[in-house]
Amino acid sequence: MPRPTCARAASLLGLCLLVTIAARGLSAHTSAAWLDAYRDPASRIIAAATSNSDAWQRLAELTDSFGSRLSGSPQLEAAIQWAVAEMRKDGLDNVHTEPAMVPHWVRGEEHAEIVQPVPQPLAMLGLGASVGTPPGGVQAETLVVKSFDDLQQHSREAAGRIVVFNVPFTNYGQTVVYRSDGPSRAARAGAVAMLLRSVGPPGLRTPHTGVLRYADDVQKIPAAAISTEDADQLQRMQDRGMHVVVRLVMGAQTLPDVESANVVGEITGRERPEEIVVISGHSDSWDVGRGAMDDGGGCVITWEALRVLKRLNLRPKRTIRVVFFVNEENGTRGGIAYRDRHGAELPNHLLMLESDSGVFRPHGFGFTGTEPARAIVNQIAMLLRPIDADRIGQGGGGTDIGPAVQAGKVPAMSLDVDGSRYFLIHHTPADTVDKLDPADMSRCVAAVAVMAYVVADMPERLPR
Repeated sequence: MPRPTCARAASLLGLCLLVTIAARGLSAHTSAAWLDAYRDPASRIIAAATSNSDAWQRLAELTDSFGSRLSGSPQLEAAIQWAVAEMRKDGLDNVHTEPAMVPHWVRGEEHAEIVQPVPQPLAMLGLGASVGTPPGGVQAETLVVKSFDDLQQHSREAAGRIVVFNVPFTNYGQTVVYRSDGPSRAARAGAVAMLLRSVGPPGLRTPHTGVLRYADDVQKIPAAAISTEDADQLQRMQDRGMHVVVRLVMGAQTLPDVESANVVGEITGRERPEEIVVISGHSDSWDVGRGAMDDGGGCVITWEALRVLKRLNLRPKRTIRVVFFVNEENGTRGGIAYRDRHGAELPNHLLMLESDSGVFRPHGFGFTGTEPARAIVNQIAMLLRPIDADRIGQGGGGTDIGPAVQAGKVPAMSLDVDGSRYFLIHHTPADTVDKLDPADMSRCVAAVAVMAYVVADMPERLPR
């Protein structure tokens, strides 16, 4: 065979490059071709979800009717029964409750005040699981510190005092340790009580509650959050050399555990009902505010996603299950109970999705799973470009789905929203439905409904 000339060789090389490029393009097109079947259903879901304010109206009904819903409270149990009855009216499949024993902490009457040098009230909220004070309260001079290291450096001064952690909010992960671990750190230094600068940005003198965690090897002391403004005032007074005396009164107590329940409803899969996509929020809230953002909204938008699919008569191949987990705020008993009850089913859980970051304008989802699964989820997210919710980030998951996700190595997802205002009202009396926009909630419904439907209906399982 004659040796090709340079010109002919260049021509052959160019043809090979064209064939390679064309093949790659065909491969990329083919790999996403399966998605074409879902463009029309996705458009219909988005149109149906965003055409009304049903999600916001249902959340308003929940929060107006039952108020705050701390684990162990009659308000939570009434809300659970209401949700079951309403899901059945909606025609969801397999609606039921699944029992879980939950802690029963009661706040009781509480207040705090500066006694010296001039009497002034402090804006405070006791921290969840805190012990109470003696009936007359605890009265002592304050010691304001800015970190655990600062406390260590002044540990000799802490004995017999009320330690105040005045730690400015940076992000939740960095700052929340002062709420969870601060009481025991202060007690180890000899403090008689702890006050905490609220874990959140300054918010018009609004304190933030949340759960603490006592160490086993140290005395339990009363602990409460105060507003950022009050913490700064105590800091200024100390910096001037003033001796500040505070009186703290807390009627908090922990009662025996009580029975509560997760709420479950489904759209049963038409071909592979044993394969399950879970979408979820948590039904409990703190006992201040109305638990609208955290996390009544997460429950309602996942619930509404199933209602939209049902109205459109879109029944996927696999089952979509909505779960309202109980006791996320101070125990995660609902997530543990789900893992234990459904352990044998976890290999057939294709995806578990949690909404617990507020229901503000959605950007997309966080995702934790294999790279092949991420590639598919990225393709599905393209269907959400009309509502600008097509971003797939790292680190999907959540507190409630965590036990089952870890036990079953299930791909995990979390709704990603504009979080700029979340920590302003997180765990405060300001967590009410008026802080949420009906249109944003409708977009959240659309995003969850599209993602859950496609994952539950696509030709192959989401790879692990």
